Amino acid sequence: MSVVRITFDRVSATAKTRAFTNVLVNTLIANVTTSFLWFALTFWVYIETESVLATGVIGGAYMLLIAFFSMVFGTIVDRYRKHTVMVISSVVSAVAFGAAGVLYLWQPETALLDITGPWFWAFALIILVGGVIEQLRSIALSTTVTLLIPEEKHANANGLVGTVQGIAFLITSVFSGLSIGFLGMGWTLVISIVAMGLTFAHLLVIRIPEEQPQPDPDAPSALDFHGSVKAIRAAPGLFALIIFSTFNNLIGGVYLALMDPYGLTLFSAQMWGIVLAFASTGFLIGGGLVAKFGLGRRPVRTMLLVVAGMGVLGAVFMVREWWPLFVVGMWLYMMMVPPVEAAEQTVIQKVVPYARQGRVFGMAQAVEAAAAPVTAFLIAPLAEFLIIPYMRSGAGRTQWGWLLGEGEARGIALICLFAGLIMVIAAGLAFFTRSYRRLTELYAEAPDLGPEPAPVDAEEPA
Repeated sequence: MSVVRITFDRVSATAKTRAFTNVLVNTLIANVTTSFLWFALTFWVYIETESVLATGVIGGAYMLLIAFFSMVFGTIVDRYRKHTVMVISSVVSAVAFGAAGVLYLWQPETALLDITGPWFWAFALIILVGGVIEQLRSIALSTTVTLLIPEEKHANANGLVGTVQGIAFLITSVFSGLSIGFLGMGWTLVISIVAMGLTFAHLLVIRIPEEQPQPDPDAPSALDFHGSVKAIRAAPGLFALIIFSTFNNLIGGVYLALMDPYGLTLFSAQMWGIVLAFASTGFLIGGGLVAKFGLGRRPVRTMLLVVAGMGVLGAVFMVREWWPLFVVGMWLYMMMVPPVEAAEQTVIQKVVPYARQGRVFGMAQAVEAAAAPVTAFLIAPLAEFLIIPYMRSGAGRTQWGWLLGEGEARGIALICLFAGLIMVIAAGLAFFTRSYRRLTELYAEAPDLGPEPAPVDAEEPA
């Protein structure tokens, strides 16, 4: 055996696929861990405080942190090897969860649950940071599709990414509710810390064939806003796609703020976790369908059609406080999420050069994530102090009872009805825009912009 220099192109397709599979498995473990604790925090806070405002603010803060850090994450992904980036993500999450555990032991639960006190927000913020750093791994994962998978299979690979996210959601939905319901927040923290340690250990044995990225002379700082904008402007219509996704997230912020309070109105924490687990099988099916069949020759068109369908579902699956309607509606809604996300990723992977994809994914994630907290911070207090009391009054029942029926959460149903209708209208109008036509043409005509052949260290038989 002798150590020789080989080119990236000479790394076999089988080796690249194996590396991608290992990255997916590790991402699954990491997603399960961070989502498990994030879901558990939301359940714990609502059960103990019964405050829609508290859960809405926590959800909004989570998305706000993603928006704040995503562009920095994108620059980091472009500057360093993807394996290094994933190690950084695991270490930061482990440290954050450990710090949350120390704080839980130090302060009584009454202090940690006092939403007017500093310890509640310190505890929530530490957990949120540990979850938000997972977005660094997500951006890196999107670029590994370009790095390791042939261009014609990008949509299918993005479907597998959606499937992995669905599996993570399935597992965490069940066990977060069960953990809070039967074990409490303390043991939930212990489980999360141990699981993140296992994630780090598994990551150490993974090898991703990639040369050290070359420094970008035009990106001297950790926040390369100019480079991100330049790459987006070079692809006509891409900025409009990001704006549309941002608007879609703006509407999605309604569900972020209100889904758990509505579900916990209908179910216990344990049963709500099981319901979420069943609904999340929609992620698996949606991602599996994309992995099997792709997105067609016009992924942007596919995305808009699916978004319109999501709007219809969002408008109707709470029109009655009937749990089968709610559960089936959530299942169908979640089945539509992977095609939408895969469509945007597939377009970016084809029309943006590989060396700048991290920054473009980071900027897209930052802009899109910024929309959700705006809605969550607005909707949560609006729902708690205005719309929910109004719908419980005689005037609200008289005006909307014919459509939304009777129940404890008719105010939430009214908000989601209008949010869904707005989503349908927006998707329909997007078909008539010039940006839609230009981006569809660009995707059809763009060459493969994957990584340039680059030398890597490897061993070959002499």
